[in-house]
Parts: sequence; structure tokens; C-alpha cells
Amino acid sequence: MKIKSTLLVLLLLISFRGAIAQDDSKVKDIKTSRMEWWRYARFGLFIHWGLYSIPAGQWGEEKNHAEWIRETAKIPVDEYEKLLTQFNPVKFNAEDWVKFAKDAGMKYIVLTSKHHDGFCLFNSKYTTFNVMNTPFKRDILKELADACRKYDMKICWYHSIMDWHHPDYLPRREWETKIRPVGDADFNKYFEYLKNELTEILTNYGDISVLWFDGEWESTWNHKYATELYTYLRKLKPDLIINNRIDTYRDGMGGMSKNSEALGDYGTPEQEIPEDGLPGVDWETCMTMNDHWGFNKFDNNWKSARDLIYNLVDVASKGGNYLLNVGPTSEGLLPPQSIERLKEMGKWMKINGESIYGTKASPFKNLSWGKCTQKEIQGGTILYFNIFDWPKNKKIIIDNLINEPVKAFLLSDPTKKPIAYKKNGLAIEISLPDVTTDAISTVLVLEIKGKPQVIEAPKFVYRYDKASDSIIISVSSENKVKKLKVHYTLDGTNPTLASQDFPITNYSDESMCKLKLDKHTLFKAITFYENNKVGETTEIKLPLSYGRTVKLKNNPSEKYKANGAASLTDGKTGTKNFNDNNYLGFEGEDFVATIDLGKLYNINNVAINYLVETRSWIFEPTEIIIEESVDGINFLPLSVKKFEPAKWKEAKGMNSFKEEFEIVETRYVRFTAKNRGTCPANHPGAGGKAWVFISEITVD
Repeated sequence: MKIKSTLLVLLLLISFRGAIAQDDSKVKDIKTSRMEWWRYARFGLFIHWGLYSIPAGQWGEEKNHAEWIRETAKIPVDEYEKLLTQFNPVKFNAEDWVKFAKDAGMKYIVLTSKHHDGFCLFNSKYTTFNVMNTPFKRDILKELADACRKYDMKICWYHSIMDWHHPDYLPRREWETKIRPVGDADFNKYFEYLKNELTEILTNYGDISVLWFDGEWESTWNHKYATELYTYLRKLKPDLIINNRIDTYRDGMGGMSKNSEALGDYGTPEQEIPEDGLPGVDWETCMTMNDHWGFNKFDNNWKSARDLIYNLVDVASKGGNYLLNVGPTSEGLLPPQSIERLKEMGKWMKINGESIYGTKASPFKNLSWGKCTQKEIQGGTILYFNIFDWPKNKKIIIDNLINEPVKAFLLSDPTKKPIAYKKNGLAIEISLPDVTTDAISTVLVLEIKGKPQVIEAPKFVYRYDKASDSIIISVSSENKVKKLKVHYTLDGTNPTLASQDFPITNYSDESMCKLKLDKHTLFKAITFYENNKVGETTEIKLPLSYGRTVKLKNNPSEKYKANGAASLTDGKTGTKNFNDNNYLGFEGEDFVATIDLGKLYNINNVAINYLVETRSWIFEPTEIIIEESVDGINFLPLSVKKFEPAKWKEAKGMNSFKEEFEIVETRYVRFTAKNRGTCPANHPGAGGKAWVFISEITVD
């Protein structure tokens, strides 16, 4: 009986697991079905419009406001409500907006049905703070939805989870709590209000394709609310596409999360294009044409049409969608600068749209001269190469592609006249016409047999072995190609086929391919495939500080602690994505770290790497101080660098402060990066705690 019972349990378990696998497969199939049009579209229009278009960026003497004006200018709710009587966009014509988008090559429109200020552009029975109580008295959502269907455009709504107007929304803005006390506000009541409004905008305007959420980062919203709302919306409209901002796991402007519980169909990088894309997931970069989402009449920092087309191509080459924003005026017109750029993009898309619509990410990790997208065809693949800078020698080299080419031509040539090419080892050399056919980007089409097989150089991974005070280098390859060979040198010369072989048994098993090197050895390696060079020469020479012990005065944030103090000497600098697990983040506190070199060494240079991302509250330090000590107690200054704290609008980037000096014999080096403390005036987080983010410190 016991054996039979055990067998029965096993059979039930196998059956259950099979059912789960089938359910997972079914879920994936359903998502693939609803995402099909979105993945094909690649290009959409974002529209931020509301009461904030009336002040057009100015409140008092300040001229840098936009859709956040109620918060950034600290406008009391009763004062802001007065804008209702002024909202009368008599020049609004929904069909004009849709035609501009369609002619630009866009496939969908996302309009702010309600932004954070709580004003609704539709006829809602749950609030009087809507467009029907303005002099305009027309349902903007209805007119735009009707126009989209007339011109075969997908219509989508942006709807903010935040609502600064609703009496039950919490938390109340800190600056208004004295004039507008929380009282008996109940967030659960607001949640029901939110669901009711979402039901309205999903059921009163025909088929809605996407719900684009925002404003999920405040403390009152959590995964429980997100799950309940997500489940409700899925039942209400099963084929609705929902972005990831319905949930709390976005992790900043990078717009993505690796949390397995995170809800949503796609990620939402904001004002940035992920450096390496986001392989294996759906994502959409949303971006402004100038510096504001809502209309600001003083903002003339417009991106050029060339830059916008480059961004579109860049996004598509990495497998994403590009959602480009316009902020209409209070009259209901798109700014002429926006129209001008949309028309330029439309001209380019009419000829080259095939290289964008329905394409997949490039099989190449990097092309020095352009961007690539691809499409599968029967028996092969079409590769679309966008060439932004026409080569002076009229030749394009495509490296490390094993596949056999079939034909090449320019997408702008309606006759598809063949272009000459020749294959030389792993390189395909294509001879281009004398003159580019497009001033911005010309698309070269290359058809190849089979799916693209691009040989990539293997990755070299290194770590510090404290016991032997040496470096362990290992290598692994994504290609799993047995014909790869790595040759290396340790004397500074460039490797050749005659140089030492890396001891590779199996590229997929790092434990079988390691080298142990002295600390200051210069390691150079070149990879070959059938005697053809693959990629560039790899060089590894690590600083004296690599792998050394570091002590911190203040602990980093629990969320941004990477691998603790060890992250500061692991040889890995952070990227523009501050969630890459390489940064230590300090909120409102200084960064102070002391590195112990283990014994006395002669040093003559130091460096500290940090991030600036002011949109995410991450600022440049106000001062960087570097000191040295023989005993770890008495420190002497090596360098002091002061930054101007008033100049806080630095471009986003990974910055590095380096200093060289006369040789000093020392053991301890202390780094201090002073935090500005609070976000400055005119910043969205004004008065809140500022951050400093550090990824690496080096001593040599």
C-alpha cells in the first residue's frame, strides 16, 4: 500500500508540474498575442496636456515649471483650481494631432487622461475637476479616440496613480499640510476612486490599447494595491497592455526591475536609452523633444530632427520602442518646433520605416559606424544597417559574421540595385555608392542565409586572491564555439598566433581556464577564430588598490549597497544605470572610505568614480578630499577639489576625479566625497535628501 501511495503522489506531482508548465506556456502565449502590435509599432507619440499648459512654465518670477507646477511652485489646491475657468483650447483639433503623428510614422498615441495634479481630460462622474467643468466643455479623450480609429492609430491612456487634488489621496505634499491638513483622508477610498476612473476610461471610449501608469513611487502605493488593480484590469480587459509603473519595482529612471514579483508587460526607461538594451524583455524609452513634458514657452532646448531619428534607430536596434513626447499649448496646438521635427521624422520614415517596424534587436553588440536591426525571412535574415556618417572611403566592413551573404542594396533604392560586396574571412566588405541618399541616415540592406551567427570575443573575468596577493584571470564565451583560440602575452607586446595559448578546456566552464598573475603584470590577449582575429585586444593591468580592504565611516543605503565596501576596489565602475549593483549610494550623508594597502607602498595617483543623475536626486559631491597616512591615525592631505554646489544641473554621466602627485610612501588612503545634503530649489525634490553615488576608488 505504501508503494502504491508513493506512486500515486509522484504521478499527481508530475501531473501538477505539467499543468503549471502548460499554464506558464499559456500565459506567455497570451502576452505574445496582446504585445504583437506593440512590438511591431516601435514608434509612438506621448502627449502631456492639462491645466499646466495655461501658465506655460511660469509662476511668479520662475520660468522653469511644467506639468509638475503645482508641486514645484507650491500652489495651494484652491489657487490651482482657478485654472479651470481659463482652460479653453478652442484651436484643438484631434484629427490634426493624429495626422501629425501618423505622418511622422508613429503607430500609437498615449495621452495624459489624468496627470499628478488630478485634472481629468475626460467626462468623469466621480469628480468635478475635469474638462467638462471648464469653458471648453468637450471630452478630449472621446475626440482623440475617435480620430485615432479614423486614421488607424492605436489610442492609449496615461493615468497617474498620484492625485494631488483628491481629498483622500495620501501622502499630502509636505509644504501644504498646514494649509490642507490630512484630517480623515482615507487612501482606501482614493483607491476605489482610482479604479472607478480607470473603468470609465477603459469602457467609455472603445478599444483602448495601453494603460501607461505613473506616480507609483510614493509610500502609500504598494505591491498589494498594484496586484489588486492589475487583476481587476486584466478581468475588465484581458488584451490590455499595462506598463510596469503600475507596480513599485521600477527602480528609478532606468525603468526596469529584476524582481520576480514585478507586474507589467514592459519596462519604461525615462529620458534615456539603455546602453546595451534590455535583452529578453519588452521596453519603451519615453523622451521629451526639449527639456519639459508639459508645455513651457521658455524652453527652446530642442533636440534636432537628426538626434531624434538617431534615438529612434538606436532604440529599435536594441529591441525597444520609442515614445516621443509633445506638450500642447493652452490653445490646443502642438508647438511649431514639435511639428517641424515630426515632419522631418516622417520624411525619413516613409523611406526607411521598414528598418524600424517589426524589427528585432541587432545581433551585433557594437558597430562603430552605425546601428543594425533585423527581420527573419524564409531561409534567412534581413539585416538593416543605418549609416549616419557616410564613410570617406565608401566602404563598410561588417566583422565577425559567419553567415553567407545573399545580396546587398540601399533601402532608398526602389529598384533594389545590387551593391558589390566580398567576404574576407570573418569580414564582409561592402562597396557603397559615392554619395549618401539621405542627409541623416542611409539604410544599407544585407540579406544573409540563416539566422545571424556573430562571433564575439570571450569575456575575461578577474578577481583578487588575497592569500597569494595575485590576480586570477578566467575566460568564458557566450558563443560556445570550439574553434576559438585565445593567445596572450605578459610582457606588454601584442599577441600573435605564435603567442602563448590560454589554457582553455571548455569556454563554458570558467574553472577549467584560469591564469594566476602577479599584481602588476600587463596582460594582453587576442581571440582568433580559424586564424581570423575576433574583436579588439584585451588589456588588463589593475591598480595597487585592487582587492584591498576598505572601511566605511557611514554605511550606504540598504538599497544601493552593491557588494559593500569591497565594491570600491573590485575593478568594476558603474554605468549610467544606478541599479547596476556597482554603486554605493549615500542619502544625505558624506562618503568617507579608508583603504588599507597592507604595507607601505610608493604611490603617485588616485581616482574616485561617481555618478551624476540629478533627475534621480543624485548630485555631484560639493567637495572631494583625499588624504594619506602611514599609521592609519594621522592623515595628511593629498588633494582637495571643491565643486560649485549652485551649479547642480550637470549632464547625466559617470564622472571621475583623478589626481597625480609626487611619489608618496604610505599605507592608508582616505577618500571623502561631501554630500550637498538637500536637493536645491527648483529641483523636483527641493528640500529632500540628496544622494552621492560612488562606484570605485583607485590608488597606484
